[in-house]
Parts: sequence; structure tokens; C-alpha cells
Amino acid sequence: MRGVEIVAACDARLELAQAAAPSAYTDASVMVAAEALDFVDIATRPASHFPLVRMAVERGIAAICQKPMTEDMAQALDMLRMVKQSGARVMVHENWRWQPWFREAKRLIAGGAIGQPLTYRFHMRQRDGLGDRPYPNQPYFREMPRLLLYETLIHPIDTARFLFGEIDVVQAHLRRVNPGIAGEDRAIALLVHANGVDGIADGHRFLNADPPGPAMGESVFEGGEAALKILANGECYLNGKLVFSHPADVGYKGDSVRATQSHFIDCLHSGAPFETGVEEYLPSFAAVEAGYRSVAEQRAVRVAELL
Repeated sequence: MRGVEIVAACDARLELAQAAAPSAYTDASVMVAAEALDFVDIATRPASHFPLVRMAVERGIAAICQKPMTEDMAQALDMLRMVKQSGARVMVHENWRWQPWFREAKRLIAGGAIGQPLTYRFHMRQRDGLGDRPYPNQPYFREMPRLLLYETLIHPIDTARFLFGEIDVVQAHLRRVNPGIAGEDRAIALLVHANGVDGIADGHRFLNADPPGPAMGESVFEGGEAALKILANGECYLNGKLVFSHPADVGYKGDSVRATQSHFIDCLHSGAPFETGVEEYLPSFAAVEAGYRSVAEQRAVRVAELL
């Protein structure tokens, strides 16, 4: 990205940090004390997100932090209080809504292409959850007590908020299929928005999407006039007619990471609010928490109960 320079990196394995930046560290607190940083990009496992954001905020350094934003709802509310009290610039790195086909869906739906929105469904699929060594790219997934809803279905949940506004009620069903992991690997969540639109986020990681592609499955958005379907390869069809395509092999998932980070940098320059600042993103995280509560209490849960 033009106008941005990686000047330092921190990793538990020093050689990885050395490969990423001219200055390398194994202790983040040492790095932020030694370097003159405009911001930090926190790309770590969820358990370290809150302390690393706090470290940046206490030193007056802006931060972009990977999702899931924290380990639980109490920690997320603490992060919000900390950010608001300090006035720090902190954004949650949620790149799914920045996939170009979902940006196009937003434009089409807002422009009336499907008429009055009625309902939607996201089918998320990826074949990496099988066997005794599942999730080879992120093997720590195997030990997480909360998995598919927390790590994967948060993507369509946040995208649904982006497309249709705030989520009012969540009801979820979760189960574990692979006995070799700690958390759930099958999830389905019914989402009801404040404006009456409802939809389903349906996921597992035992089959690949057909056709294959970076969107990890297909999504369908239905209105009173038409249906918009997005295939896993990023192609968008309006009532069966191709209306949008994007090179699926450019960057990560439609170059959505670059788009997310470009938005972060643009907002740092302009002072504009982040799309997924801590306060703006919190209702997406709360919707996930509402899903877990709905399973524990066997009822539909209002997102407002958690905020």
C-alpha cells in the first residue's frame, strides 16, 4: 500500500518477525517502547487481542485488530469503555464485508435491484474440518471451546448487518461432528433484523463450495422483485443473469484485506469513523454471543440483552 511502511514486526518466532520488517522483536511491549509507530496491526490469536489493544491505547497508538475482537462479551464491553475513555482510534479487522461482491450487493440492494428485502441465506463451506488433524492452516482451532459460530459465522453475521442493518434477535443451533476438537463445527443461526428482514447463516467445514472460490460458499438475498445470488467464485446473478464478476485469484478473498486496511489508513488520515470501529462492530460480536446464549438457554435472544 502506498503511503504505508512496515517498520517493525513482533512474533514469538524471531525469524518470522525478521522476515517481515527491518526491526524485529519477540516482545510487543519492547517494540512499542522502542519504535515511533503511527499504528499497530494486531494479527494474533483471540486471547491476546484485548491486552495488545490495551497496550496500544495506553501508549496513544492507533490499532487495527483481527476478529474475533475479544474472548467474550465482558471483555468486548471493557474494550469499548477503554477506547471511548481514551479517544483512541481502534478498528476491528473484519474483511468479509469488504469482499467486492458484497460491496456490489450492497450497492444493488440499496438501489432497489431486488425490491423490498425480505430474507437471505449464507451457506458457508470449506473442507478442512475432517479427520484427526483438522484445520491444518490454523491448528489451534482444535482446542478452542467455541469455534464455528465464533470464528467463521461471525463473517456472514457482520455482512448481514452491513447489508440489512441492525440484528434484533438471534436463535442458533450448534453441534460438534468431529470428536477430535473441543468446540462446535456445525452451526446454523436464524437472524431477525430490526427492520423485519430475516435470514440464516448456515455453516460447516466438511465440504467445499461448488463452484470453488474465495467466498467460502454461496449467498442469496431475496426481495419482493428479484433474487440476488452470489456464488463462491464471486459472481453475482440477479434473477439468473450475471451482473457482476471479479477476478477470484487477486489478493486474499477478492483483495478484501487490502480494502479493509486501506479503509483503516484512509480514516486515520481523514479522521472519519471506521466502518468497523470497536463501537460500530460491537453489535456483530454481540449477535454471536446471543447465538451462544440462545443455545445455552434454548430460546431466541435479543442482541440488546448483551449490550
